[in-house]
Amino acid sequence: MYLNKKVVVVMPAYNAAKTVEMTYKEIPFDIVDEVILVDDQSKDDTVTVAKQIGIQHVIRHEKNKGYGGNQKTCYTKALEIGADIVVMLHPDYQYTPKLITAMVSIIGQDLYPVVFGSRILGKGALKGGMPMYKYISNRMLTLSQNILMNQKLSEYHTGYRAFSREVLQAVDFKKNSDNFVFDNQMIAQIFYKGFDIAEVTCPTKYFEEASSINFKNSTIYGLGVLGVSFRYFLAKLGLYKWEILD
Repeated sequence: MYLNKKVVVVMPAYNAAKTVEMTYKEIPFDIVDEVILVDDQSKDDTVTVAKQIGIQHVIRHEKNKGYGGNQKTCYTKALEIGADIVVMLHPDYQYTPKLITAMVSIIGQDLYPVVFGSRILGKGALKGGMPMYKYISNRMLTLSQNILMNQKLSEYHTGYRAFSREVLQAVDFKKNSDNFVFDNQMIAQIFYKGFDIAEVTCPTKYFEEASSINFKNSTIYGLGVLGVSFRYFLAKLGLYKWEILD
């Protein structure tokens, strides 16, 4: 608990057997109450390892539902067990669990309802080994999205996020895509509902076991997130009715 608020960490997992234990061991259990791992039909022993190390809630999809589909299960289960603050932590050890305390405190102290761990603030991405083409693409996409959405985030593409219960109940995340564009659709929903997003500097690690999408899928993703921002822009002008923002 943090200030009498229940804190739940959710882990959207796919082939994370080699990294889930070291990720789990760094979670600050002095404030984190429960952990949920949702396995998206991994081809390795992610579920077995997760149960062996003591993760309280291990859910396995019968078929692969995609990154967005995985998160839908994560957040639905977190709300079901009464979470007041939900932190999404990837089990591939790319993001440090040691930032959970800082992220939770920002929400728990009612400073911001949403917190992102940014790899761009403080040059954490390049120091951690982010490929240069991904860094440049990240910066270009973020600039375009900030203009279209009239915001000033340092990055829209981090997978390290914390939400208050109020936010998860206010946005209809189940309407979003099941693929990687889910994250940016959630950002659009959050801003459209009038919530603010805080950012904290997050060191990151790029190594063989860390999850990453290839150049082709990165390109598809880039076009997808630009589409999200453009539709948000039109919706704010009243020129477009977008179902996920209703």
